Amino acid sequence: MLIIPVKEGENIERALKRYKKKYNKTKVVRELRARQQFTKPSVLNREQLKKATYIQKKYNSPDS
Repeated sequence: MLIIPVKEGENIERALKRYKKKYNKTKVVRELRARQQFTKPSVLNREQLKKATYIQKKYNSPDS
């Protein structure tokens, strides 16, 4: 359960923005979408390897 303490005199939009940011950090929506369909562990591993190689290429490129 998320608890967002609202300070006295604080704008409700600002508190809502803090709530949304905190909610996104919990990754609830991402997990729900992932649970809608089953992906095989081998496919997950392949995606992780692909992502890792992309990140390595990005940070080890001679351009940066």
